[in-house]
Formats: sequence, structure tokens, C-alpha cells
Amino acid sequence: MSESWSQRIFGGFKKTSERLSENLAGAIGTAKLDDATLDDVEDALILSDLGPAAAARIRGKLAEKRFGLDITERELKEAVAEEIAAILRPVAKPIDVTAFPRPQVILVIGVNGSGKTTTIAKLAHLFQEEDYGVMLAAGDTFRAAAIGQLAVWAERIGVPIVKGPEGGDPASIVFDAVRLATEQGTDALIVDTAGRLQNKRELMDELAKIRRVLGRINPAAPHDVVLVLDATNGQNALSQIDVFKEVAGVTGLIMTKLDGTARGGVLVAAAEQYGLPIHAIGVGETIDDLRPFDPDLVARVIAGVA
Repeated sequence: MSESWSQRIFGGFKKTSERLSENLAGAIGTAKLDDATLDDVEDALILSDLGPAAAARIRGKLAEKRFGLDITERELKEAVAEEIAAILRPVAKPIDVTAFPRPQVILVIGVNGSGKTTTIAKLAHLFQEEDYGVMLAAGDTFRAAAIGQLAVWAERIGVPIVKGPEGGDPASIVFDAVRLATEQGTDALIVDTAGRLQNKRELMDELAKIRRVLGRINPAAPHDVVLVLDATNGQNALSQIDVFKEVAGVTGLIMTKLDGTARGGVLVAAAEQYGLPIHAIGVGETIDDLRPFDPDLVARVIAGVA
């Protein structure tokens, strides 16, 4: 699996890596790490969607460690990879199923089109691989397609699902799911939620109601509030983090759609700006295309030295 997964990571960050490599190559004009070269490096990082804060941090670390020294293009990429990894390592945290009593309740949120529903199925499959019992709850009752899609995935991977009619009360569905998962001793309950942001107040009220209902059964729930982000959105993903942090109290991130068109550098920007755990990344459409986040591999791929 590791070899094929590495290849998928290469493909997922190809656009970011090629852009950064091209710009870093142009930065080596003097063979010394001087101010002009550092300016070029910082610009290259920003142009590759790593964001101004991460770019400034990496520039500062390079200057601190290597200023005035001769440096080759390869050495520069290696140094950049190490500084990217230093940003990513503290946030690389898989979801640990530790709740007692069971279940661990995981609310999954994100805008429509982010890959939220399929990510729930892939996350469930990850837990299955670790021998955890999983249940799904179709709490996005706003879209009939979301309920049907999640039900198809549940059948495909062999996990139970609690669902209701389109337009039903999400909190009621979540209540029934938590009660059933508690009775059955299910390890993890993954809850889909509405992804509409057109009316923040409505979504905030809906999530607050779900939280109140959860609190009556299990005061510790939800244990995780995971935001699914679409990597092709680049810097726009950061504004989604802002909104959902306010609306839902995000505790961690999963980034999807890291295919050849993705702007994966935004992962670094998110890590630097928010420090939220990055639980996993997805690089394709199959059930195995979501894996725990490997900060060192991703850093080296972005910098073009993997």
C-alpha cells in the first residue's frame, strides 16, 4: 500500500510541487543564500499557496540557519522541505477512538461539494481497518441525494446507518443514532451534517440543537467536529475554516480532492494559521484513497525532493 499511496501523494501535490520547484530554481541566482534569494524563495512559497505567514516563517528559518552560505538548488529544496515539515508535524494527528462510554461521536461538516459524504465512508473504512465498529448517521436531511449517497456507501462497506426522510429533523436522527450506537457498544458514530452556508444562522442553530440533543445522552459528545476541505479551492479553503470555526467549533481537518489540479500548499497555510489537527488527506475516489496525514512525506513532495 505504501508505494501506491506515495504515488498518489505525488500526483496529488503535483501542481503545487511543480510550481514551487520552478520558482525555487529561479531563486538560485547567486549560489549564496542572500537577501535577494530569500525574497525569491518567500515569493515562490506564497505563489504555491503556502500563504504569507508560512512563507515568512520558512524564510526566517532559512536565514537563521543558512544565510550567506553557498547552497545548491537541491540543498535549498531539502531545507525548504524540512521547514515545511516542521510546520506540519505538530498538526498531524489521526482521530483516536478513546471515548468511554462508547460511541465516539464524530460530527463531519463542510460545504456541499467538498466531498464530505464520500469522506465519511472512507473514514469509516479507515476505522474498520483498525477493527473498530462503526455506525453512520445521515444528518444532512437538507439534500435527499446526501441521504441516498451515504446509504449506498454504508451498504458497500458493510456498516449500519440511521437515516430519516428528506427535510426531517437532523437532531432527532442523531439522537436515535447515538441511542442505538450506545446500546450496541459501537466504537465510532460518524454523523453527516448539512453543508449549506447561505444562511449561517440557520446552520448554527441546527448544529447547536444537535449538540444539545447529544448532551442529553452523552455530555462529552461530540468528541470530534471534523471539517472536510476541498483542496482545489486553494486559499478559499481558509475562509471556510474561519466560518466553520465560528459556526461549529471545528476540532480537526480532512483535506480531499488532492488530485493533479489541487492546490495542496494550502495545507501548510492552514497548519500555520490555525494549528488545527489534520487527521487525514484524500487523493482520489476509491475507498482506500483516504489515509492518515504523513507530514514528512507531504513536505518532501511539495518541495520536490521526495
